[in-house]
Amino acid sequence: MRLVFSVNGTKREVDPPPAASLLSVLRDDLGLTGTRFGCGSGQCGACSVIVDGRAVASCLMPARQAADRDITTIEGLAKGETLHPVQQAFIAEDAMQCGYCTSGMVISAAALLTRDAAPDEAAVRDALAGNLCRCGVYGRAIRAVRRAADPEGGRGGAPAMNR
Repeated sequence: MRLVFSVNGTKREVDPPPAASLLSVLRDDLGLTGTRFGCGSGQCGACSVIVDGRAVASCLMPARQAADRDITTIEGLAKGETLHPVQQAFIAEDAMQCGYCTSGMVISAAALLTRDAAPDEAAVRDALAGNLCRCGVYGRAIRAVRRAADPEGGRGGAPAMNR
């Protein structure tokens, strides 16, 4: 069955097997390998993508359920050579170590900032709760999300994240 996806702003058509997950379509059919396979059961967050504005575990979402929806992967956050504010903040805060969880954390943070441009620390922790990091960069990741929400450090307000 042919399915049409809007992935990173581009319509894509694929013919996946009936039981295919969104993760397998993104990685295997569309070549978007920034979305990682982690646990395969929606517990680690490595496979997070944004679907219609919400961070979801792509390993659990059937491809047919994602058809005709707006999907953003880690590859789609940057606009040309300009990184998304969350990506910039993760670099500035050195909020990655091995990098395996990073794309999922960045996606979860970007989805949060689209909903809440100025989250408090509790909201950031809640948004990142589904993302496991074996290297333990949680403190730096939280600082990065707070920096992305307020890059002026409280001097200039939060930028609009709806890009």
